[in-house]
Parts: sequence; C-alpha cells; structure tokens
Amino acid sequence: MIDVPLSALELALVEAGQSATAALEPLSSVARRVDDLGYHRLWFAEHHGSPAIASASPQVLAAHAGAVTSRVRVGSGGVLAPNHAPFALAEQFGTLSALTGGRVDLGVGRGPGALDPEIIRALRRGGEPAQEADYHADVDELVKHLGSDKVLPGGVTVPEPWLLSSSPAGAEVAAERGLPIAFAHHIRPDNTAASLERYREKFQPSKWRSQPYVLLCVETICADTEAEAEYLSGPMNVLKSHLLTGGGGDQPMLTPEEAAGYEFAPEMVPQLEHFRAAQAYGEREQVQARLAELAKQTGADEIMVTVPVFDAKARIRCYELLKE
Repeated sequence: MIDVPLSALELALVEAGQSATAALEPLSSVARRVDDLGYHRLWFAEHHGSPAIASASPQVLAAHAGAVTSRVRVGSGGVLAPNHAPFALAEQFGTLSALTGGRVDLGVGRGPGALDPEIIRALRRGGEPAQEADYHADVDELVKHLGSDKVLPGGVTVPEPWLLSSSPAGAEVAAERGLPIAFAHHIRPDNTAASLERYREKFQPSKWRSQPYVLLCVETICADTEAEAEYLSGPMNVLKSHLLTGGGGDQPMLTPEEAAGYEFAPEMVPQLEHFRAAQAYGEREQVQARLAELAKQTGADEIMVTVPVFDAKARIRCYELLKE
C-alpha cells in the first residue's frame, strides 16, 4: 500500500488534431474528481510554445481548479522564475491563497519552459536567458516578498514556497533555503538518488520547514489492465523518443492509435525501456506496488503522479485506481 500522501500534476496535453480548448475544457472535471478522491495536491506546470502541452499559465489553472474544489491544495509545479517578476508572483499566489482559504502552493522552477529562443526572449521582455545566479536571486527575492505585508495586507495565509529540482545542484538550492523540494523523477530519474542525498545533507532549517521534505513526481499510467496501460502509454513514448534525441519541441502528441503503429529507431528502444523501468505503469496492483517501492527507496514524504494521457476519462480512471 502507498502509505504517503498522494498528489497529482496536470499538464493539459494536446492530442494531434485537437485544440488547446479541448485539452483545457475537462480540467474542472478532473479537479473535482481529484478533490473527491482525497488527493493532497493538484499542481499545474508551465510550458510555452509546445503543440503538445497547453498549460502555459499555472496561476490561471490553479485559480480555476481552486474555484471548483474545496479540499485539495492547488498550485504550481511550477511557475518558472526566469519568466516572472518575484513580487508579481508573490501577489498572484497571495491572492490565490486568499481566495482559496490558504490551500495554495507556490512551486518554483529554474528553466524557461520553452525551447524556442524567440519565445524565451519574449518571456523575458527581450532579455537573454537567465543564468544560475539570476535564479538564486529570484528565489531569494520571492521568499522575502512572501514574508512581507507589502504583498497583501491583513493576515492573508502565505502560500507555501517549494523549489522544483531535477539535479543535485537544484536540490542544494532548496536545502540551503530550508524549502520543501519537488523532485522531477519523471524527467531525470537517474539523478534522483544523488539529488535527494544532497538535499538532506545540506538542509538548513527555516521558517518554512524545520526538516527536509521530499515530494517525488513519478510518471504514472494505471489502467484496468496492463495491456490498456501499455496502449495508453504509446503517445508519450513517441514524444519522449523525440525529446531524447534532442527534438520534440515542435512535435504534437499522437493519438494512441497512431502511436501503436509507430516504429522506433533500434537504439531508442533500450533508452525508453530504461526510463520506463524507473516510472510506474500497469494495472492497479502493479502501479501501487511500484509507487510504494519508490517511496521506500527514496524516503519520499509524498508521491505526486503525472499521467501523460490526453483522454480525461482515462486520467480520472488512473486517479481512481490509485486510490482504491
């Protein structure tokens, strides 16, 4: 059994031939079901310029989800520091916190969320891509503003700040500031062990956390049968094969039918198998056992699942099976 809190990350995936509207429209239904099932958090990612992902504004999506739920914590997984003024983020998430009774998380990441240099420059109002020192300064300024009455006066519950990480260096940034960490095992599983070791070793208690706290995000596809889970995983396997070869930024997400007929390059097959072995795919008992194993192996305090399936009914079914 999974004996740690279970949370969800939504990406608003866009299937080939569909519109962003079709991807975004069912999110309210997904949010309500996640809330009913007792998931701890529902976060949204920030991506730009991708034909496969429609979640460009986690602030807006979190507000939308917060308006149709009553218990689940909503937030970002995450907003990307280089794209936003720290004070503006503090105001936006402070407002969300006020509107949702304090059930808001502010997860912050390092990357630009885009591959297109023109989009990156547009997000930065013509500026060059952020450097590591810029990211550190943005995080420090944001945390300072979250503790200031200048953001929103009158006792608003401050949104809890998190740092997203996929490397030991990123984990150390969170540790040095005493912040909880959301680790992207679903992106770089080979970095998980070293990064969490660094995080725990370097952690400094703060007003936010007295002890390290690890949320582990795992790519998860759970269905009624193993065969169905394999079928549903096809589109993301194809998308990931493009990403692993340095492309994928302008690739749409195929339908499961199209992906079933896709021929992978021979050298790509072992890479995909290696990645998939680190995640959680299959029927209910297989996936529950795998997530429990990952929680034990990593010492994670919480598991977040990201379900890379376009069909909202299939995603909801995955969330249901994990909670049964």
